[in-house]
Amino acid sequence: MSRIHFDVTHPAHVHLFRHAIRDLADAGHGVVVTSRRKEITTDLLDAYGIPHTVLSTMGERKTGLLSEWGLRGARMVRYDWRYKPDVIVSRVSPTAVAAAAATGAKSVVFHDHEGTTRMTKALLPFIDRLCTSTTFGTDYGTPHRRHDGVQELAYLHPNRFEADRDRLREHGVDPDEPYAVLRFVSMGAHHDVGLEGLSSDAKRRLVDELSAFGPVYVSAEDGIPTDLSAEPVPVPPAAIHDLLAEAGTVVTDSNTMATEAGLLGTPTVRSGSYTSTEFSNFEVLGEAGIVESYGDEGRAVDRAVELAGDPDAPDRWERKRDAYLEGADDVTEFMVDTILEVASE
Repeated sequence: MSRIHFDVTHPAHVHLFRHAIRDLADAGHGVVVTSRRKEITTDLLDAYGIPHTVLSTMGERKTGLLSEWGLRGARMVRYDWRYKPDVIVSRVSPTAVAAAAATGAKSVVFHDHEGTTRMTKALLPFIDRLCTSTTFGTDYGTPHRRHDGVQELAYLHPNRFEADRDRLREHGVDPDEPYAVLRFVSMGAHHDVGLEGLSSDAKRRLVDELSAFGPVYVSAEDGIPTDLSAEPVPVPPAAIHDLLAEAGTVVTDSNTMATEAGLLGTPTVRSGSYTSTEFSNFEVLGEAGIVESYGDEGRAVDRAVELAGDPDAPDRWERKRDAYLEGADDVTEFMVDTILEVASE
């Protein structure tokens, strides 16, 4: 049996890796998880019952990132000298890749953000497998492996997810009535430098106009602005995908949540300055018709209102989602197979 270390530093990574963590542990492999206090990362791990060791806490300023990386890297090397993993699994992370190199472990990295190509290429000599979807335009050479479908299918493939309507009712959401979900991000990550999300005016218009069709639930990294007469998301973070799956409309400047909502068959509108420099994932999702992206936020608002008022839109989206999934992988299966292949080399 293999010894596997997952490094989880962001809430999205919890969802990405949680099924593989369980599948490998259930198969008898040794599995440990290290975490980072960033947003709700540790809360999600706790909610899913995944034991983990916190190695660092995200600082309040970007200038603290390098010092945090240094501290985290030293702690991870000490952790892995004790645990002696065969494989360290992470997203593109200098600390995880360096810890693998320092302790003799293999490195398996999952990557879905083409805006971090420079960092990825710098780390490539120390990575044993770099895994991306087939949509990536960049070829990373010998370590590169591709799966069909975006990484969010690790947890939203029909093999892995079915919406829990009763859980929504427990939190006061009627899944049989139309509602909208809005998600606004802070654009504070290192790959977001120079990018902008939806403006305050666009957010106000969305809330005001979508409220005519039903409740509007808002999730915002920087908190809901006081001038928005909207309800906060009423479900705990572990139930956010249930909420997205049953929504009538989702509007967001978050790439991750746009992908998630589209994969769940929910009419989805994505907007922000980054749509003018398109990522290949969204070219494919756009061609499939499950995520509509607009650089012009005025057009994005108009389209969201149009979809909210179209009773046939949810059924159309489900059909388009089903067609997209016909050629897509269960990414968790791909992940587990890749990790065990590398561990055995």
